[in-house]
Amino acid sequence: MTDPREAAARYRARQQQGSSEEDADSGQAPEISAATDRAAFIETAIQVAIRRGDFDDLPGAGKPIEGLGTHHDPDWWIRRKIEQENLTGLGPPAILLRTEDRDLDDQLDLLGRESDVRDVLADFNRRVIEARRQLQGGPPVVTTPRDIDAEVAAWAERRAARFAARAEETPQPQRRRRFGIRRRG
Repeated sequence: MTDPREAAARYRARQQQGSSEEDADSGQAPEISAATDRAAFIETAIQVAIRRGDFDDLPGAGKPIEGLGTHHDPDWWIRRKIEQENLTGLGPPAILLRTEDRDLDDQLDLLGRESDVRDVLADFNRRVIEARRQLQGGPPVVTTPRDIDAEVAAWAERRAARFAARAEETPQPQRRRRFGIRRRG
């Protein structure tokens, strides 16, 4: 079933297209009404699609557009892609170091030797200092280097607390009494 308005808009568009080709052949400028006719055709096609229900039940219908109205960020699409894909290791050093600093204690707790903890902290401090020296733009580096001795002491305390908690959780084996014949000597 065709809509008469849609048919009229198509007819006008075909008529305009025909006159545009003639104008191009004759070297004359196309008529100004060509844009208004196209706009009318497009508007009519949209209205027909709405009546047919082509725009019903679209994903996100009735929901606010995500991120609309917040601050202007020219790199919004990069940030959204990084969040959607859960990518790591991408971005300016300042942001990467902040993220690593937030998760560093958990990473240290996975290590078993004090020398490994010292090596990880020395590498982290080296990268923080290096990032502070770089002047490549981007957000400022606000992450501070960590005090290695204090961090090792905190790591040792957390480790001792974990071992104590495990010892309390695991039942101690009970000594069995042996029943039997005793020998007297």
